[in-house]
Amino acid sequence: MKMAYYPGCSLDGSAMEYGLSTKRTAEILGVELVEIEDWNCCGATSGHNTDKLLSLALPARNLAIAEQTGLDVLAPCAACYSRFRNTEHVVRHDPQIREKIENVIEMEYKASNDTLSILELLVNKLGTDKIAAKVTASLKGMKAACYYGCLLVRPREHTGFDDDEDPQSMDKVVQALGAMTVDWPHKTECCGAALATSRPDVGKKMIYEVIKNAKAAGAECMVTACPLCMMNLDMRQAAVEKEYKTDLQMPVYYVTELLAIACGDAPRKVGVERHFVEAESYLASLPAKAAAIEAEEAARAAAKAAKSPKARKAAADEGASAPATAETAGGPAAAAKPAAAPEGASPDGDLEKKINAMIKGLQKNPEKMALKLIADEERAAILAEIIKSDEKKVAKLAELMISDKDKAGKAADAYVAGELKKRAK
Repeated sequence: MKMAYYPGCSLDGSAMEYGLSTKRTAEILGVELVEIEDWNCCGATSGHNTDKLLSLALPARNLAIAEQTGLDVLAPCAACYSRFRNTEHVVRHDPQIREKIENVIEMEYKASNDTLSILELLVNKLGTDKIAAKVTASLKGMKAACYYGCLLVRPREHTGFDDDEDPQSMDKVVQALGAMTVDWPHKTECCGAALATSRPDVGKKMIYEVIKNAKAAGAECMVTACPLCMMNLDMRQAAVEKEYKTDLQMPVYYVTELLAIACGDAPRKVGVERHFVEAESYLASLPAKAAAIEAEEAARAAAKAAKSPKARKAAADEGASAPATAETAGGPAAAAKPAAAPEGASPDGDLEKKINAMIKGLQKNPEKMALKLIADEERAAILAEIIKSDEKKVAKLAELMISDKDKAGKAADAYVAGELKKRAK
């Protein structure tokens, strides 16, 4: 697939990481991007606040140049996409305005090609199955709030590729990468846009409401496809925290960054280190989160299998046919009988797999896992040191975390208490 590419003013400047990751996304998915020759600014907000004809002529010139190539246009920036789609709509429905535009730009423009957002390209043109097939580093463990903002899917008569109140295209992409997306009511609420500059008192409140609601829905990060939304949610997050005396610490990613990373790119290859809210450590925590989730999933599956009529009948038949022994008779050997497997364990090695997965999670991210067992940060830090240095204790903790979380917490407290006694001597 070949497309005309319109980076706009931001993807080579303030949203450089969006530009990097968009090009990588295209490369990974086999899309050839041909940058529009001698492109100009689309006008964005300033154009349509100044003059209607100017606001149409600026995007039309870019679209007319692309039209000559016979290619549809990819405009990743939500504002550029909005201005392009608006111009296409006007030109197709108003011959008189079209003639005026052609006179201004001094070239023919019929609006015979279409402008696509990055989400429309990924979901409607390429498909999430193709995206999922390219994933080599799943984002399992991520809990993301997909934030569309107010331009990507509105107005419906100009865009039309997704629902304008409850869009799902970005959610589908993020889910195809292995992450979980939360259902929340602010996915198309405005973040304040340029008001964050001209009216910071208004803009900060709008930014705060969006991030606060994402956290309330259980999100641990946010995903966007708009440079201005990214600037407000990421760059201005510290100012919002100061204003509202709160600690948000919500990492924000471009959807294209996550796609490239899930397909094997290092976060720094697509510019994640450029974010204002530190966003690399959350990505680094995902393997441990995924291991814990997989262990829980395996435990639930084993418990379900053990409760099935077939499993109960097999166990009963086995008990009925087993020869009498000292153990079954309650004789002296019964004292040496191994402890019962944790609830949900199955005899086919599932328990061992779950424990091994939990061990890996503990070893990969001891600090995060320690905080799951001990709420006190100082004691959790000591437990993290124990996890790093004592394989036997790690194995025991992993086994208890699978079988009995309360006992795992008590064991963790005991390990820390023992370590503190050693240090006191």
